[in-house]
Amino acid sequence: MNNTLGEILWVDDEIDSLKSQIIFLKNKGYSVTPLSNGYDALDMLKEKDIDVVLLDESMPGITGLETLTKIKEQWPNLPVVMVTKNEAENIMEDAIGAQISDYLIKPVNPNQVLLSLKKLMEGKRLVSEKTTAAYQQEFRNLFMALNDKPNHEEWKELYKKLVFWELEMTKSGSTEMMEVLQSQKSEANTEFFKFVSKNYADWVQAKNAPLMSHRLFAEKVAPFLNNEKPTFLIVIDNLRYDQWKAIQHIISDLFKIVDEDLFYSILPTATQYCRNALFAGMLPIDIEKNFPNEWKNDDDDGGKNLYEDVFLKHQMKRLHLDNLKQQYVKITNNDDGKILEDNIHNYLQNDLTVIVYNFVDMLSHARTEMEVLKELAGDEVSYRSLTVSWFEHSPLFRALRKIADKDIQIIITTDHGTQRVKTPSKCIGDRATTTNLRYKHGRNLQYEAKDVLAFRDPKLAGLPRPNVSSTFIFAKEDVFLCYPNNYNHYVNYYKNTFQHGGISIEEMIVPVIRLQSK
Repeated sequence: MNNTLGEILWVDDEIDSLKSQIIFLKNKGYSVTPLSNGYDALDMLKEKDIDVVLLDESMPGITGLETLTKIKEQWPNLPVVMVTKNEAENIMEDAIGAQISDYLIKPVNPNQVLLSLKKLMEGKRLVSEKTTAAYQQEFRNLFMALNDKPNHEEWKELYKKLVFWELEMTKSGSTEMMEVLQSQKSEANTEFFKFVSKNYADWVQAKNAPLMSHRLFAEKVAPFLNNEKPTFLIVIDNLRYDQWKAIQHIISDLFKIVDEDLFYSILPTATQYCRNALFAGMLPIDIEKNFPNEWKNDDDDGGKNLYEDVFLKHQMKRLHLDNLKQQYVKITNNDDGKILEDNIHNYLQNDLTVIVYNFVDMLSHARTEMEVLKELAGDEVSYRSLTVSWFEHSPLFRALRKIADKDIQIIITTDHGTQRVKTPSKCIGDRATTTNLRYKHGRNLQYEAKDVLAFRDPKLAGLPRPNVSSTFIFAKEDVFLCYPNNYNHYVNYYKNTFQHGGISIEEMIVPVIRLQSK
């Protein structure tokens, strides 16, 4: 059994002059194979598993850069450290372009080489150990905070910490601790459901209420609107807080983050309720009262979010902002996105441009429909990764890049988040019962009372009553509601998919971020 810290291949045409360096590394626990040219190195790599190659840039015959290119063709993930006397910029650029892992200038100090190897070979382990130790210390604090009956502001802080540790665990690759964290997150959702069940009816009556969807525009957008600086309000559907944290570094390269906050989505955490509430500045029950022709219940025919711009104009008038020039833009497919990208400079003439970007919502729903996406987004880690990949290559990001040098402000927010559902619960209703997996309303609903928050009088939840005997139910934690017919098929089909409409931290506590030009 090999007890060395790693197998090192050192390639240098003056390898004999490096004997003391090689002995130093061997004494530190590394196994080092010395070779004097690139051809021998390529042959050796075919025969022996190597962890890191130390490669001289300037060698007769086949140069270090040529050897590097051939190594990367056959072993693309093998770390290569370029060692050279040459500090010429073009040499460095060529080496970096060919994906070297590190770069050392001769004469190299033995400790320099050692640090480079430690960084490449032990970095992941050291980060993992440090992250694990730090989380173990924080675990008790989080546990105590959870059991200390947090208020709505404290819940926001708790959720931020849980997301922070989830992202740290993902980076460190500590699977054991990730399991502990997921268990703690699950416990948090259990307590959060109790908290929302106890307080939601009061919040609707504006008693001790947190900032919620219907007050978001008035409190987080309106105070910053003026006719001196163009503002872009970007509503990315379904954007969870952890997804925002995953794309934050991309956006903060272009813009300065002035304020990052969280707010509470109303129930149900579904687009037609939350986003209409956001633009109307009203709870759904009041939207139906004030806009009877525009409001649509789940079982009504027609699109449910067709009048957001109408609602917004009325809200701006109520807030005495109707003197500002505003424009509403909705992106529902990639062609719309390209039009946005092409026209972004024209929107600089507006005081407020609202961009509703539906892509994350399409991604989330497609997640349940397309087998490919089921493979790509099977858990939170891959769902975040998919979000990053989408955003980096989206017309939205390209459009923002085009106007990053202008004096503007941007507010990014969402209507609700999503929850990965794992626990099925039987629910029976009549034909008029809604099909959403995380909430339902209808007459004669039969359900497992322990799995839902039920409102027999919808107005207590700030919701219209579609029928005289309508009851609304909202699934807790990671529960999804299934009809008994074809039960096993639907359970298997929807398990581990991302849904929304119910009560979980991930669905209800969502981000709002204000940015300015750098």
